Amino acid sequence: MEAAQAAYSAGRWEAHHSGDALLRLQALAARPAGASPLPVPPPAAEVAGPAEQAVPPSVVAASLRSGLAFYETLQAPDGHFPGDYGGPMFLLPGLVITCHATGTLDTVLPPPHRAELVRYLRNHANADGGFGLHIEGHSTMFGTVLSYVTLRLLGVPPEEATAAGARAWLRGHGGATAIPSWGKFWLAVLGVYEWEGLNPMPPEMWLLPYALPVHPGRMWCHCRMVYLPMCYVYGVRGTGPASPLTQALRAELYTSEYAGIDWDRARSACAPEDLYYPHPLLQDAIWYTLHRAEPLLRRTGLRRRALAEAMKHIHYEDENTRYVCIGPVNKVVNMLCCFLEGGPECAAFKRHLPRVADYLWVAEDGMKMQGYNGSQLWDTAFATQALLATGLAPEFAGCLRRAAAYIDAAQVREDCTPPLAGFYRHISNGAWPFSTRDHGWPISDCSAEGLKAALRCAAAGEALAGPPLAPQRLFDCVNIILSFQNRDGGWATYENTRSYAWLELLNPAETFGDIMIDYTYVECTSASIQALRLFARRHPEHRTREVTTAIADGVHFILRAQRLDGSWYGSWGVCFTYGAWFGLVGLTAAGLTWNGCHALKRGVAFLLERQNVDGGWGESYKSCQDKVWSPLPDGASHAVNTAWALLALLATGQAARDPVPLHAAARCLLRMQQPDGDWPQQQISGVFNRNCMVRLSAGCLRHSPDRVPAQITYANYRNIFPLWALGEYRNVFSAKDS
Repeated sequence: MEAAQAAYSAGRWEAHHSGDALLRLQALAARPAGASPLPVPPPAAEVAGPAEQAVPPSVVAASLRSGLAFYETLQAPDGHFPGDYGGPMFLLPGLVITCHATGTLDTVLPPPHRAELVRYLRNHANADGGFGLHIEGHSTMFGTVLSYVTLRLLGVPPEEATAAGARAWLRGHGGATAIPSWGKFWLAVLGVYEWEGLNPMPPEMWLLPYALPVHPGRMWCHCRMVYLPMCYVYGVRGTGPASPLTQALRAELYTSEYAGIDWDRARSACAPEDLYYPHPLLQDAIWYTLHRAEPLLRRTGLRRRALAEAMKHIHYEDENTRYVCIGPVNKVVNMLCCFLEGGPECAAFKRHLPRVADYLWVAEDGMKMQGYNGSQLWDTAFATQALLATGLAPEFAGCLRRAAAYIDAAQVREDCTPPLAGFYRHISNGAWPFSTRDHGWPISDCSAEGLKAALRCAAAGEALAGPPLAPQRLFDCVNIILSFQNRDGGWATYENTRSYAWLELLNPAETFGDIMIDYTYVECTSASIQALRLFARRHPEHRTREVTTAIADGVHFILRAQRLDGSWYGSWGVCFTYGAWFGLVGLTAAGLTWNGCHALKRGVAFLLERQNVDGGWGESYKSCQDKVWSPLPDGASHAVNTAWALLALLATGQAARDPVPLHAAARCLLRMQQPDGDWPQQQISGVFNRNCMVRLSAGCLRHSPDRVPAQITYANYRNIFPLWALGEYRNVFSAKDS
């Protein structure tokens, strides 16, 4: 462990994302004594060959066998595949501040935890002393101030190197009055910023009629579930206890005396490094009016009603997610709300405490708060499909049965507590969540991938995959997938799109964009089409017309979403290879063919034009921010990008047209495989929420070239997708040979 930690710290400027080395050490150490050695990948001499010749199926099989044997060691006893889902730097400070404010820092984060949290922060400080929004991001006031405060709350003295560098950066950039609104909120909770310095978050908005397009119930669920508890804390001015440390921070965070700060002026102050979404004049006028009305609102019965309404929704969210909550931000703010309402003995607050651990992950770079409570179902559904694609399921039947059992257990089997409409919730019975059944929020593409995995396990037979799901459970999932479809033919994430894009004009978060409503995505649409098509083949009699119409409408959305250069923008992965995989596979799953679909030809041409000389593809996260193809430096190839591209090309029938690019891609993946069967953890392959790629200026939307999207470490992708792509490659060329 110490060697892995030291190696990470030494190379942290080149490799920001952890390789999940501690999990791998733990998994290999847990292998039974006397177990057979893991099979090794084929030697380089067997991988090499003429470009025009296919890789021999026996060589691919040896690679797959080695890769699956290694990956099986990482499988948890309940069948899921655990992994690092970290990356954002703004999550951990909220947890530490909440624990400090509620007096639970020592119990929730005991000394060993705190030591690893400090390691994480030290490892992800930038060379200029600041911290970014995420671990590969440039320094921002948001990231730097909150990370500095976190270090201090964890016991790091201000003169320690990392803390001193962060303090110098923030003071050199104007001090903490220039932190964005979410940062202002957390500093006010800590007691080192005045509530008068925040733009209003009035809880009274929860009393508005739902018919209004600005009602919070019409917002994207992640947005409303964050601002719901925030507005409660704002409404009660929830501040932690004063202490010598908070007094010291008041002096350390600002460039002028705390007592002399103009808080009204500070309300709209935001450092240029953080200002990705400047407020339009309309929004500033609204905030000014609400700010002037706030003293009156605080003295009325309307405020009491609004606070009671907000807490009703907070408790509903807590109870229906077993106190996991939809995400890490609202998790800790909900926990704070329960403490503010009922004190340390509050039953709801006590139920929150043990579920903090759901969000914590430790790797060689330290302990972090993940972007979700994990990606258990998502990764396991993909891993199951990859395993089945290899053709080696009989050799790994135990692994397959455990994965199928997890998929069975993770399906949501009931709706939330009624009335759903009263709490602005979508149906959830039959859905699959991103992580766990306890979490329970239904998501369109997670439901689709869960359904696909379940159907493919059933097709493999009970002897290999265990008992299939009952038909009614499949029908329930189809029902929820159909219910997610929007009027434009596409699918959004957690719910239907409930309001209008112009609602972004009221987005109060300077750092995050595209958060106000649930948008339609190519990835969600493609996954839903694939699942419905696979289901229709097995159950052609069930809701035939609805399924057929939904698929056709989804195809039209994917066709409209294709860009002029033939690409699809990937909103949840990096980026155009991810979009191409979903776009091309979605169209072919719906029955479109090469000869009859110009979009397929354009999409394939886009990929082939960007293949590297070594046969792979390598795409930088800059593609996400700039919305144009951005290769990795020096033409490097990335195992996950290469696998996505190979899967997309295989699905379109490239083997029958010109197989040479496929042979080159397969050899590239085989060369990347490590001696133990693993693949390397390379640059970022996941992004979170397609964060704002546009900037609002002078009343119009324009491109923001300096926007760096929030990135997520999908540690399992490096295993899942090379296995899946090589499995499909072997299937195609074994069939051609036979």
